[in-house]
Order: sequence, then C-alpha cells, then structure tokens
Amino acid sequence: MRFFNLFALLVLSGFCIAQNQNNIIPKPQNVTYKKGIFILNKNTTIQADENSFEAKYLQEQIKTQTGLDLKISHANSSSSKIVLKIMSPIDPYWNQERYNLTISEKEIVIYAPYNQGIFYGIQSLLQMTPYEKSSKITLNAISIFDEPKFQWRGMHLDVARHFFSVEFVKRYIDYLATYKLNTFHWHLTDDQGWRIEIKKYPKLTQKGAWRNGSMIGHYRDQKFDTIKYGGFYTQNQIKEVVAYAKERHITIIPEIEMPGHAMAALASYPQFACTNGPFEVAKVWGVLDDVFCPKEETFTFLQDVLTEVIKLFPSEYIHIGGDECPKTRWESCVHCQKLIKENGLKDEHELQSYFIQRIEKFMNSKGRKIIGWDEILEGGLAPNAAVMSWRGTEGGIAAAKEKHYVVMTPDSYCYFDHYQADPSDEPIAIGGYTTVEKAYSYNPIPNELTSEEAKYVLGAQANVWTEYMNTTKHVEYMIMTRMMALSEVLWGTSNSNKYEDFESRLIHHLPVLDRKGINYSEAIYNIKATIKEENGTLFFDLKSKNNANIRYTTDNSEPNLNSEKYTVAIPIIKNQKIRASYFEDGIEKGNGIDQDFLISKSTAKSIKLEFSPSKNFSNGNPFTLINGVFGDIQKFRKDWLGFNGKNAVATIDFNKTETISRIKFNVFDGKISWIYLPKEITIETSIDGINFEIQERVLAQEIEDLKGIINIQFNKIEAKFVKVTVENFGVIPKGNPGEGNGAWLFIDEILVN
Repeated sequence: MRFFNLFALLVLSGFCIAQNQNNIIPKPQNVTYKKGIFILNKNTTIQADENSFEAKYLQEQIKTQTGLDLKISHANSSSSKIVLKIMSPIDPYWNQERYNLTISEKEIVIYAPYNQGIFYGIQSLLQMTPYEKSSKITLNAISIFDEPKFQWRGMHLDVARHFFSVEFVKRYIDYLATYKLNTFHWHLTDDQGWRIEIKKYPKLTQKGAWRNGSMIGHYRDQKFDTIKYGGFYTQNQIKEVVAYAKERHITIIPEIEMPGHAMAALASYPQFACTNGPFEVAKVWGVLDDVFCPKEETFTFLQDVLTEVIKLFPSEYIHIGGDECPKTRWESCVHCQKLIKENGLKDEHELQSYFIQRIEKFMNSKGRKIIGWDEILEGGLAPNAAVMSWRGTEGGIAAAKEKHYVVMTPDSYCYFDHYQADPSDEPIAIGGYTTVEKAYSYNPIPNELTSEEAKYVLGAQANVWTEYMNTTKHVEYMIMTRMMALSEVLWGTSNSNKYEDFESRLIHHLPVLDRKGINYSEAIYNIKATIKEENGTLFFDLKSKNNANIRYTTDNSEPNLNSEKYTVAIPIIKNQKIRASYFEDGIEKGNGIDQDFLISKSTAKSIKLEFSPSKNFSNGNPFTLINGVFGDIQKFRKDWLGFNGKNAVATIDFNKTETISRIKFNVFDGKISWIYLPKEITIETSIDGINFEIQERVLAQEIEDLKGIINIQFNKIEAKFVKVTVENFGVIPKGNPGEGNGAWLFIDEILVN
C-alpha cells in the first residue's frame, strides 16, 4: 500500500516510472539488467543526423506517447541524450537488422550497423517507454543485444475481397513495424476485384475494380446483396505507400494472381479467357472455373501489367499467385490442347507449369524473381521460383529439398482469417481455429529438413484473407494479438514451453492498443479447455492466465463470482453442461466456456483408425471421436476429424463385453468447400477383435435423407469391439468446386449405446 501511494503521487506530479521495461515483443535475444536509472524529460536531446528519418520518427513517437517534444541535434551533448549511432567500420558478416540498446544514467545509445537496426532499437525503446503524458519518465538501466533469426517476417493483407483505404494500409504497415516485421504481402488482384491502376489497361480499374454485389453471411449460405462495391489504388497512391513502408524498413511484395483467380481481369478484357464470356467481377467467394488462357496475347497482357508493377515495387520478389487454378476450361479449350501437344506436355498440370515458367522467364529478364503459392510445384517447379507453402508444410518441404527458397505459411498456424476463440462468441470467419497460443507454438523449420535444406526457409508470414472482414476494425481484431505471437516466432525467441511468459508480456501491451484506438481480441483471457482421459474417465481440464480466477457451474446456470472455484480437472461421468468464466478484479474477461458432454459406452474407450486423418482438424487426434463432445459445423476444425480422399475406419474397444443396439454420429455436406457426404456406412461388431459381423449398412441415398445425422438402430448384440466404416465419396465430379480432387469427409463423436 505504501508503494502504491508513492507511485500515485509520482504520477500525479508528472513523474512517470516505466512499468513495462521487461515486456518487449518480440523478446530480445540477450538482455542484461544494470543498476541505475535514466530520466527522460524536456531537456533530453536526440543526438543524430537532423535529416535522419529514424531520429524524426523517434521524436514524433516520444511526443505522441509522453507529450515530451525532444530536440534533434547532431552536436555532442554531455546532458541527457538519446544517441542513434551507426557502427563503423561495418563487419560484412553482421546481420543488417542487428542492434544494441544501452540505457545508462546519462544516456541511451542505440548502436547498429544499418538504419534498419537503429529502427528496431527504437521500437524496443518505445515499448519500454510508458504511453502516458508526463514531464519526467524513468527508465531502468539495461543492455540489449538483439537480432532476428529469420529474414522474411511477414504479414499479408487481401484487399481484393474487401478494399481498404491508403490510410488504413499505412496503419497496417505501422502495426508490422512496431513488432519488427519486415515484409508486407499486398494481395492486389483476385476474382472479386482488381485493385491496382494499370495505365495501359484502364478497364482493369474502370470495370474490374467494381462488383455488383457481395456475399452476405457465410459462404455455405450462398446469399448476396446487390450493392455495388469496389475501389482501387492509383499508381501515385501505390508509390506513396511503398515509400511509407520503405522508411519503416518494410518490403512490400505485390501479388498479381495468375493463371487462376482472374475473373476481375477477364470481366475487363474477356479476350484473355478460353471462352468468349461474358464475364462479371465475382460476387461469390471461392474458386471459379474461368482462368487466363495461355495464348500469346494473354502473355503479352500479363507482361505489360507486370512491367508497370515492377516500376512501382522495388522488391526482389513479385508474387504471381498460382494457386487454385481449375483446369476445366483448359481441358475443353482447342488452343490449350494444341499447346499441350506441341510442347510435349503430359497434361493440364504441366500446362500450368509451362504458364508459370513463361512468366518467370520474363520476370528474370527484368532482374526480378517470382514467388507463388505451393500449387506452382504441380507439373514441375519453375527454375528460380520461390514457394509460399500454405496447404500445410508439404509444399515447403518439397521445394526446400529441391533447393528452392521457401516462405512457410501453413493454414493451420498462419491463417489469421480463422477463428481464434469459440465461434459462438466471435464475429463471422471462414472457419478454422487458430489461437494465440497455437500461433506462438509454430516452428517454421519442418523436422523433415536437414540443416542444409533448412537454409532455404526464408521465414514465414501470416495471411489475412478478407472475405469476412469488411471493416478495418474487424481486420485489427483478427490480427491482434496473433500477429504479436508470430513476430516473436520469427524473431527466433519464442518458446512454446514458456507461453505464459509471452502471454504476461502481451497483456501489458493491451492498454497501449486501447490508447491508440486499435481493436483487438481478448481471447487470451479465454479459458482454455482440454478434455483428457484417465482410467476410462473423462476429465475437463481448464487453464487460464490465473486458474484461481475461474468460476464454473454444472447446473446450466451462468457462472459468477460466487460460483464454484476451479481447482482441479472436473470429472465427467454423466451427460451435463459445464459453464466456466474468468474474472479479474471482479470483472468477467474474455469469453466463457459452455460445453455439453454426452456420455456413451464408447466414451473414453480405446480407438484405432485405419487411415490417418488430416492434422489440420483437431490435430488429427482419434480421441476426438470418443471425448464426449459432438461437433459443431460452425467450428469444424475443432471437434471433427477430416479425411481427404480417405475412408474413416474406426475400431472401438470397450475393454469388456457390452450390450449395444444404437450408434450415432454426424457427417456433413459442404460441396462448396469440397466436403461430401459418404457413399456408404457400415457397422460391424466383434467379440475377439478379429472376426467381425456386419450389423447394419447405410447407403448413399439414406445418408442424404438423414441430412448428415447418422442414427443407426439394430438388434441388441453382445460385443467387445465395434467397427465403423465411413466410405469417402471419392473424386469430386466435374462441374463442382474442387473437381478432380479427392473429396473431404468429416466425422465427429461416435456414440454407442
């Protein structure tokens, strides 16, 4: 209490003590704490070149945060000062993003081989400086040596599905700069809009930048409005943003999609398609059949576009997309089939490789390199192309083994358009489930790579696809605070075993976001629940920032401060609902938990799967099917198992003979998302686990009639084992999204009674 009164007195008198010195994100590589304090006040000067952007930036930020208007002076001063100093001579082996930050009683020195390091030192200093108006601020003495592990530390923003102003794009760049990210991937073209002015082809923005409506609600609802929507950036605006990013040591990687995701371009210039159209800028999200036709005039068009793009963006890499390109039009196109034959290509996949290699050759002739999504591996990778691996890590592994540079961006860790908490309490999102903790646990170097192959992994980035983000506040909500977790991963100082340390530092950043007016998710306050099995019994294990602040109920009532205090994992021995909330200072924080449990004879028993499910859904854990929790379509990555082109064959061992007569589980139909109902379901039972007898078989039409709710009754039988075989639909037929690919099959909790 005595300390509190002293602190309050100092604040009221205009003397502010830095309380967040140890909360830098990303965490520095090396920190040494020293004795003494530095007092920042109106007499402090910034010693640097008066024309230095970094000095002016520091001056502006200090004034914004504290109200102190510091002078910049090139002259040496013995009084209180902040020194920005470039190392000389420069060691060629030094990381150009390295910096040293030292705070002593007389001065603060930021020392680096390049201005980029100076800028990062400034970010660390600003994070240690309170965001409060004060005439005097004390900073504890400290020494920091710091440099990043990965050279590509990125964030992506899709402005095609929803358009965002130049002002917001600059703010977005500032968010990256604050957390020492250095790459901004700007997704500028897609089926739903062309966002960059190309002077040689004015229709791209006159027509291609505008659509006559947009999807409303979720993709599977297939509902639309009729409101004209769009926008684009002029070349002068592009130059303005590029210059803004460059000052903040951020490279912008523009993306011009090809050969797929081209509808906005084809609506403007239909002659570059395989058919005559007519086309319109897409209202629907997803993958569309009409793509660029690999005609000479198409390549001329794309080369003209890329020539103007190159003049605007000085980046080494230009992103050319290359993902989700249906081959439907190419298969029926006379020109495409002739091109395949003339060039000795095997199929349309090799035609896509031909397309990408033509573009790469042109880009290389201009002194640039291409990077594309991992589909550019199909049919053969262009000689000098880099790969952005989004469909898991397999594409990145394959490219690195072929000695191609890779940026890792697997959707299960790095897609920030996924839900970050229970969907019932969250704004609409595409699906998925990626928490701050999961993002923090990511390791960009796959275990499958040797140390030599790992050198080809440039780094990673998070992707922000905006189908369901039509406001800047929603974008902020989706990236904050997962972006901060990723920044520490890419700086190379994350430790998933010490997530609590990161979370503690993160919480100190939230008041600053409030003061800056930045929207963010409070999901870090959410209770994290794990369902565990011990000796055949389920336990509901809860975890939070402070477990002592969790209150829960088992009678369906709303938890409050007088509810049961959580101490140990809750045993689940009957059908019930567990509701839990987190309270801090008497106020409920984050979103609570409402979890229904349904217990059956299969719950928490042994289970084996014949085929492995995708790790992207419930981490591919078979326990998902016997953990007492039914799946919710709204969050199909969390409580479902997904099988791509495979059957779901589950054998459950009751560990003793049981009398059973009913099996219940869910599958679901989402053809738009490549998810199909099964062809057939077979239920078999056994006493010895070797000899199985068929009890029931459900065919496709009945499954269709059941609407995915599978509730199978049969005559009572004694069994120790039950085998559930759910046959995958197979290959997606022509004329459907994802045609030619293996269908996805989803299955949730298997209840046996």
